[in-house]
Amino acid sequence: MDNCIFCKIVDGSIPSKKVYEDEMIVAFYDLEPQAPVHVLVVPKQHISCADEIDESNSSVVAHIFTKIPQIAKTLGLENGYRIVNNCGSDGCQSVKHIHFHLLGGTQLNGRMA
Repeated sequence: MDNCIFCKIVDGSIPSKKVYEDEMIVAFYDLEPQAPVHVLVVPKQHISCADEIDESNSSVVAHIFTKIPQIAKTLGLENGYRIVNNCGSDGCQSVKHIHFHLLGGTQLNGRMA
């Protein structure tokens, strides 16, 4: 997608502080962290939001969830972490490219809203 900031991070035209990358995904630090550790995990394939997950692309989401524990370990999140996905405007999705927030590094607030 031409105007997608995450697609531009994936293709390298916008720099990021990457913590993990493979053939399917990239993980990088959020520019506006909401916790001491706040990393975004995004597929290299453009999928707008969770509503677009289907049989043709669900394997990339499965891949993300197999890699998150490894990423968390490298970030020192031994005491746990939170994974958040926002979908659509009411869900406060600010970038229309599916991504998962990996948050940790402190005791997180128990409230989700």
